[in-house]
Amino acid sequence: MAAEISDRVREIAEARGLPESEVFERALERGLEGLWEDLVLARYLDGELDREEAIDRVGRTKVERAERERGVVEKDVDWGLNA
Repeated sequence: MAAEISDRVREIAEARGLPESEVFERALERGLEGLWEDLVLARYLDGELDREEAIDRVGRTKVERAERERGVVEKDVDWGLNA
């Protein structure tokens, strides 16, 4: 796995003309952004964060998508329990 990651980083760095350290930095930023969004949305859906605060932190589009996804899951669970 580590060798595969190194190979990918090297290939991206060469293709983009960047130092490998910058590729790692960008990857870390992207990964942290996704983890942050997941945390904010989970807190919102668990009722620990109000809707406007969630929107301020991750944006209206992501909050509305999370709401739609929760609605679909709830509908599926309801269907499964009443089928």
